[in-house]
Amino acid sequence: MSHPFIPLSVPNFEGNEEKYVNDAVKSTWVSTGGGYVTKFEEDIAAYVKMPRAVATASGTAALHLALIISGVGAGHEVLVPALTFIAAVNPVKYANAQPIFVDCDDYLCIDPVKVKEFLQTNCQIVDGKTINKTTGAQVKAIMAVHVFGNLCQMEALMDIAKEYNLILIEDATEALGTYCKEGRYAGKFAGTIGDVGCYSFNGNKIITTGGGGMLVSNHDDWAAHAKHLSTQAKSDEVRFYHDEIGYNYRMTNLQAALGVAQMECLEKFISVKERNYDYYVKAIHGKNGLEILPFRSDTRSNKWFYSVLLKDCEKSTDDILKGMSEDKIQTRPIWALISDLEPYRDCQRTSLSNANYYFKRVVNIPCTTNLTLEDAKIVADRLLKITK
Repeated sequence: MSHPFIPLSVPNFEGNEEKYVNDAVKSTWVSTGGGYVTKFEEDIAAYVKMPRAVATASGTAALHLALIISGVGAGHEVLVPALTFIAAVNPVKYANAQPIFVDCDDYLCIDPVKVKEFLQTNCQIVDGKTINKTTGAQVKAIMAVHVFGNLCQMEALMDIAKEYNLILIEDATEALGTYCKEGRYAGKFAGTIGDVGCYSFNGNKIITTGGGGMLVSNHDDWAAHAKHLSTQAKSDEVRFYHDEIGYNYRMTNLQAALGVAQMECLEKFISVKERNYDYYVKAIHGKNGLEILPFRSDTRSNKWFYSVLLKDCEKSTDDILKGMSEDKIQTRPIWALISDLEPYRDCQRTSLSNANYYFKRVVNIPCTTNLTLEDAKIVADRLLKITK
């Protein structure tokens, strides 16, 4: 039976988006100033229980600012995951630093065991700085990416960061709404545990401003510095004086108006994500050699993306993508390993056995907050038919 196209992940505008955007238009504040920017910053800060949030033009811009305000620059290296979207790593290059690629754990996040092994084997602490014995460069930071809404093993990573005097930057661009339920950081949201956290509001994220990002920090002066840099480092509000190299990394008022409306729906969106994830687990997990990858039980995840693991399946990821596309269902493979891409092939790395395993075997299936249970059933039925 024919059915409409089922997208992978699209925006859900069922709240006050049109009302607030129209209000911004009527106010004539449509560019990089206006009350909705302030309101959106305040809403995010209140939600993740941080004193301040800084709106940016994108999640990538937020990550770039995070590196700058934490002092990462030329002569430094940053431990990054090999299995993630490239926007988590490119800002390291923007800051004139170099990435070191680390394997993932079974939740697809950077593996603290591999991080610790690399530091123990390849580095030494000299005058309080962690020095890479191979390159002579200072290892300055860890980039912890909370992949698909799964929280990294933050207790272990924070312990490592403390032992080796490293900055810990959280790329929470996929994890707004994810928080710890147990342990040392119970009640803490993704992005609020390390030194700096960044969020993204791209069109496929759990809430969207069309484009845009946000930065929070456990250092008040760092957040203030990020705000300063994001507005071209203007040191005088009236005259055109600028005291350092700044960036046009501001969010527009129109984008922020969308964001304010989306924040009103965030918890509802997460409940839909949870419902559909639970359905997929019941319908697919353990059948035809397929598994639905879990989210950590000690967290409340936003369950942003659902990952199907072709564990003992005779079909390839290409078979799945082709078969689902033919039936008007959008799926996607997981990212190619960044360490294999042309700009990064010469970078240092740990063993990437886990990352290579998941790269070859993971497919993402529709997870939009517009997805009905009827749509989810169509997706599951078609996937099981292809892999039978």
